[in-house]
Amino acid sequence: MQTLQRFLLPDPAICTEEALYYHAKGPCGWDTGSATLTMGPGASIGFGSYFNLFALGKWASACTLDGLVLEVEGEGLVQLRVSRAIPDRSWAILTSQVVTLVPGTVHGIDLGALLDGDEDGEAPRGVLCLDITNLGDSARFTGGRFATRAEPESWPALTVSITTFKREVQVRDTVARLEDFLAGYDHGDRIAVQVVDNGQSAGIEPSAHVRPMPNRNLGGAGGFARGLLEAQASGATHCLFMDDDASFHMENIARAYIFLALAKDSKTALAGAMINNTHKWAMWENGAWFDGSCHPMYCGTDLRDFGQVVKMEFDSIANRPDTLYGGWWFFAYRIDQVVHHPFPFFVRGDDISFSLMNPFQVVTLNGVVSFQDDFTEKESAQTLYLDLRNHLVQHLVTPGLERSALGTSKVALRFILRSCLRLHYESAEAQLMAWRDVMEGPQFFDENIDMSKRRGDIKALMKDEVWGPMQRTKERRRRSVGRRKVIERLGLITLNGHLVPFWNTFGDRIEVPIGQRGLVYYCLGAAEATFVNTDRTRSYTLKHSKRRFFGIMRQALKQTMDFRRDHDAIRARWRQGYDEMTTKAYWEETLAKPDAA
Repeated sequence: MQTLQRFLLPDPAICTEEALYYHAKGPCGWDTGSATLTMGPGASIGFGSYFNLFALGKWASACTLDGLVLEVEGEGLVQLRVSRAIPDRSWAILTSQVVTLVPGTVHGIDLGALLDGDEDGEAPRGVLCLDITNLGDSARFTGGRFATRAEPESWPALTVSITTFKREVQVRDTVARLEDFLAGYDHGDRIAVQVVDNGQSAGIEPSAHVRPMPNRNLGGAGGFARGLLEAQASGATHCLFMDDDASFHMENIARAYIFLALAKDSKTALAGAMINNTHKWAMWENGAWFDGSCHPMYCGTDLRDFGQVVKMEFDSIANRPDTLYGGWWFFAYRIDQVVHHPFPFFVRGDDISFSLMNPFQVVTLNGVVSFQDDFTEKESAQTLYLDLRNHLVQHLVTPGLERSALGTSKVALRFILRSCLRLHYESAEAQLMAWRDVMEGPQFFDENIDMSKRRGDIKALMKDEVWGPMQRTKERRRRSVGRRKVIERLGLITLNGHLVPFWNTFGDRIEVPIGQRGLVYYCLGAAEATFVNTDRTRSYTLKHSKRRFFGIMRQALKQTMDFRRDHDAIRARWRQGYDEMTTKAYWEETLAKPDAA
């Protein structure tokens, strides 16, 4: 039997939100040392959870399965109940058994009949949930899995490609965990790990599973482009792009491997979800789609609430936007489906472009997720520069995302205005620079592929938007809950006071927590804002300036006119250049050049 999915329990090193793994009733104890659950008299454990439900509809539609078995390991007299939830229907109990679990013995439940579909001829649908109830004095759950007899015609040769830059401790820890996992994994000998070291400082030792690769620093795009080239050269059939510092269960690798191995469609690609380390119970992104901006899907879903988890799972099958893409913190795909290699964005937007310009059918799978630090704390003038570049390029080159000259200009204007309304004038100036660089055409990206000059230019802009020691500020707020909507509307109409005389005299002085840093509405009404990081040790303060605002708006208006005038020529250059700069030959030549640094 081939394991499709193993049951997971909380891991103190990754996540201890118990409701993401199980729901307990009555006296129940989780032991971190033995990774077991112990139930007292009458206690029950429900595995209808984000990590442990089985997405029957998704597995059955995407993969070739031969039988389906649920196996449970534990000890004691228990009731095992398997239920199925189907969209817009009552739950159904598929089987309920009273059994005595014996240590060292696996109890199997045959669920293969579900693969025949429903009585009305519909394909298998819904999700499966296991519940265990203790009927004796004490019972333990020690493990379990969903399995099938199916085997692919040939097992994938998977290369896990990690790109790193000056994150030595994090990448070494990730590699060590991967080595431990692969040593005991059934298919470990079919999986190789390569660490593309853009900083040439990680110090990863080669081993049977791991190959370090010092690389010219061309950002994430260059690192993953090198990873793809090396995977192709090694004879790998599949590649998995992964972050160097992501915290995740190794079950991610196991589920991704078997899902792709049994996939019916060679275009199937698996995108891992993301959860924010600040709130480990909330989904940050379970796939995303692009049109004018990035739209993370199911952001804010409370993963402790099984109703919300099931709804997300059902919607992820029914709601598939045409421009669905997967982030490179965890993205697995079949190599022979690659038409375009990554574009040299340096970072930001390379994963969007790679997903949309190749014929992937992107899928998400419950429990395949990485825990990441808050993106808002990483935001800077440089990241906003890179973000706007990639947004504009997507609309110039991607089929189905074409916009008029004015429509594309609105993307840039929205980014710039958003920065100004939050008093981030330096960021807005960097975004104007990004727009000008895109108008230069793809040749500019090739000539500035390592971003060294632009990084220096942006750094020279930075005087106010720089994190420093925490500065306490006395807030001055002339607002109440009842006036909040009025203030928001007034703030938008007046462009946050930039159209109102003497705004510095009566505007608010506020403190902005990290979670609200990227939101315009939170800053509306403010003449001065102090932005504070997560642990409240660092901050920076920005002040309202009409002079800077109108100077930026004048430049934005001029660039709008220039962009509309030259739009057709710019788009033609980009479409030709994109095709040339996403070839295998381009990257082989580019990566062979000496590093200017």
